[in-house]
Formats: sequence, structure tokens, C-alpha cells
Amino acid sequence: KMAEKQEEPSNAQNGEPDNAEEGEGKKKKKVKREDLPPFEIVTGERLPAIFFKFQFRNVEYSSGRNKTFLCYVVETQGKEPVTSRGYLEDEHAAAHAEMAFFNTILPTCQAGARHDVTWYVSSSPCVTCAQRICEALRKNKGLRLTIMVGRLFMWEEPEMQAALRSMKEAGCKLRIMKPQDFEYVWKNFVEQEEGEEAKSFVPWEDIQENFQYYEEKLAEIL
Repeated sequence: KMAEKQEEPSNAQNGEPDNAEEGEGKKKKKVKREDLPPFEIVTGERLPAIFFKFQFRNVEYSSGRNKTFLCYVVETQGKEPVTSRGYLEDEHAAAHAEMAFFNTILPTCQAGARHDVTWYVSSSPCVTCAQRICEALRKNKGLRLTIMVGRLFMWEEPEMQAALRSMKEAGCKLRIMKPQDFEYVWKNFVEQEEGEEAKSFVPWEDIQENFQYYEEKLAEIL
């Protein structure tokens, strides 16, 4: 069983790590979601390491982790195969990162070609995004989508479980990120300090145990 500790982020809306990792820090007042101003979708090639370490952590309780970070690899099988990669991050009131991918990234890829898409996402899609993913897969027969998730979002909710099953039925491959997958994201999508040698990925405590926990839950749901 995973350690059931509630985590309090010190500056969660900025994706910064919580105090729980440095002993029990002072409890911070929670910011209500509706009090937060709307932001834009953030896109780029590499995300700051501090965001990765907090947002991708595969804990059971994801208090304060109310963003979605989506790293993508698109392999287009056209006349000349093309691989593109980057990341999307959503902010509170804006569209979710999954929606943004379909609205902004996929339309820039060659029309009519086959696209093998892999997402590495901090948590699994919400019900609305799951529906959008199903629609996209049904509409675009050349789209193959594999989603690697760090955590399962609200997996105990029957509506969420049904949404995950519907994604599988629509042809989406759902996987829980293994420690090697977190390392792949670290190497390929996380900023390294300029002038320094690339830091190697340091797995956090319970990374393997938490992966197995979520893998079992996903297998039960699907």
C-alpha cells in the first residue's frame, strides 16, 4: 500500500515542490481554484526541472497538482518521416493541455499522413478530455495515440473509470509510467542548467512501488 500522506504545496500554482519533501513545513492556506486568474496554455521544448519534480511525482495524493503537464512525441509517417516533440502545460481556467494538443499541435502536422503520437502526462485525462480523445481517434483513422501517465486522476469515480474504458475502446493505449519512462522524460523534456553537464535522473522514494500501485488500479479498471 502506498504511503498515504497529504501533501501541501507551497506554491502549487507555479508547479513548485511542496514542503513535505523537506520535513513537515508550515501548512499553507489553500488557494481556491476560482480565485486564480486565467492563464494561457504554455508551450515549449523543455520544462523547468522544478516543475517536473513536483508535477510528475507519482504520489497517491496529488494535492496542489492541479495542472496537467503533457510532453509529446509525434512521428509522422509521410513521404519524409518527421518527428516533432515538445510540451504543453495548462493553467487553471484555460483549456486543458490535452485539448490544446488537438487544437494547436496536431493541425500543424501533415494532413492525411499517419501520426504515431506518444504523450507523457503528469496525470490521466479528465472525463471531458477523455471524450475529446475518443472523438479525435474516431475521426482521424491515421492517428495512433499512446498515453503514458504518472498518476491516475480521480480513478475511484465511476464516471472516470468509464471514461478510461471508453478511451481504450476508441483505440488509445493507456500505460502507467515506469521509472524508466520518468527518466526518458527527464532526459528529453526537462531543462538542464546551462554550462553544466546534464544531471542524471534521481528517482524519488517509492517511485517503483507507486508505479505498481497505479498499474494494478488501471488493470482493474480496464
